[in-house]
Amino acid sequence: MGNRRRVAERRKTGPAVIGGMIAVVVVGAGAGAYALYGGGAAADDGTRASDQKPEVKTGPLSPAEVTTAARAFLTAWQSQKVDRAAAATDDTSAARSLLTGYTKDARIKDVTLTPGRPTGAKVPFSVKGTVSYKGTDKPLAYKSALTVVRRAADGKPLVDWHAAVVHPDLRDGDTLVTGAAGTPPVKALDRDGGELTKQKYASIGPILDGLREKYGKEAGGKAGIELRVVRGKAAEAKDLSDKTLLELSEGTPGTVKTTLDPALQKAAEQQVAKKAKSSVVLLQASTGEILAAANASPGFNTAFQGSLAPGSTMKVITSSLLIEKGLASADKKHPCPKYFTYGHWKFQNDDKFQIKNGTFKASFARSCNTAFISQAPKLKDDDLTKEAQQVYGLGLNNWAIGVPSFDGAVPVQSAAQMGASLIGQGGVRMNPLNMASVSATVKSGTFHQPYLVSPDVDGRKLAKAARTMPASTLSQLRELMAYTAAYGTAAEAMSGVGGDVGAKTGSAEVDGQKKPNGWFTAYRGDLAAAGVVQQGGHGGSTAGPIVAALLKAGG
Repeated sequence: MGNRRRVAERRKTGPAVIGGMIAVVVVGAGAGAYALYGGGAAADDGTRASDQKPEVKTGPLSPAEVTTAARAFLTAWQSQKVDRAAAATDDTSAARSLLTGYTKDARIKDVTLTPGRPTGAKVPFSVKGTVSYKGTDKPLAYKSALTVVRRAADGKPLVDWHAAVVHPDLRDGDTLVTGAAGTPPVKALDRDGGELTKQKYASIGPILDGLREKYGKEAGGKAGIELRVVRGKAAEAKDLSDKTLLELSEGTPGTVKTTLDPALQKAAEQQVAKKAKSSVVLLQASTGEILAAANASPGFNTAFQGSLAPGSTMKVITSSLLIEKGLASADKKHPCPKYFTYGHWKFQNDDKFQIKNGTFKASFARSCNTAFISQAPKLKDDDLTKEAQQVYGLGLNNWAIGVPSFDGAVPVQSAAQMGASLIGQGGVRMNPLNMASVSATVKSGTFHQPYLVSPDVDGRKLAKAARTMPASTLSQLRELMAYTAAYGTAAEAMSGVGGDVGAKTGSAEVDGQKKPNGWFTAYRGDLAAAGVVQQGGHGGSTAGPIVAALLKAGG
């Protein structure tokens, strides 16, 4: 009651104060209005002021402009003056819709917005409010941020509108809704029957969200009341699941058993915690069961849903293609020049090295780019695409692992882009789940679609490969990966990993990044794993130790 009285008092006196910041009245507005509209006042050059076009202000925003624009938006939002708040943004329609829903659909009231110290044009702020639904109230608190930009038409400073301004978990097109949950909660279990929770495993949140979306209604639970993010078309296109932000009343969960191994999942969480922007997946090669999956950044499941150029780890697939077509053989001589030009692009090796009179095995082990691109003139544009789809089950968008996943992409390309695809650049996109599956295919000899929930649970069909690679190709590919693990770019990371092993490193250049993304894929016995460290540098020294540690932990 006391809180509501303070809110009422604040509304009576007008929105002059937000988080201790006092609104500023711009002096001289009346005079400016008179000069533009009052009596046709003359300009210095004799023309009427009404005939002059107003000057469009350009250049960087001043601190005062940033603060004033942010204050105007936050003041109006806090005061529930939606039209005024929307007008303070550069997308009035989208802002009005989401801010209206914030009160009407999300049932959030008594909102207090407290700005922080601006950094350039970015202004952080904290949000406190109450979610109220059918007599049940629960406090809500979170942090967000906005960015001020200058409108091109007139130079006016406005809030750069995105849904994430309202809540950082929102993507453009998403909405906030409070009510009966769309799906009942689930209690996710590991393969031994232990419960999987965010408290035990820091990065498992997106997996739990995906399990709930897929199995909530089937698992026999009862929905509760919650504030949640309902995904729009853009987020759905990226396979993002609805997300619970606040539970007002708990539902009764159903139970879903997964294939995750508790000890290996814990080991994976510990490994990614050591490297920012790292992700890793561990599979059982002979079945495709996902034993562990972890991400250093818990908000997005890069391990399953990432779409990144895989760099030289792609050379595993390219090698099987070249060997099948008789364009390479493990122990035969193979060119590795400093440069090779294809499609008017000049490709080179890392540090511009070359191997004179070397074998294909030596080129694979040292990750020689030109050894692969030099074969591009002898290939058809769709050869690599067919190899990835038919042998490795990639790029067909038909995996059904139990939660949302990206199944890799190897588009048909021509000229220089086709050459780049051979070394995991161009249009090729993968994630650790995809590349772990590649190593699993090499180890087991055939593609087994990865899965997190057994198909026995819901009767779904797993994806199949159209064919297996010839026995001669498979044996040579295993020889290449084993040699790389022992003597090539993967040797340092794989040191101490005993048994039947194979590995491949990768570094993928990304526009705008100073360092490439580091990749590593490997197998040991019946385990296969892959990892990526975004902006990490060379895969052997970044993702390699993460993958090797998991292979060791698997025994």
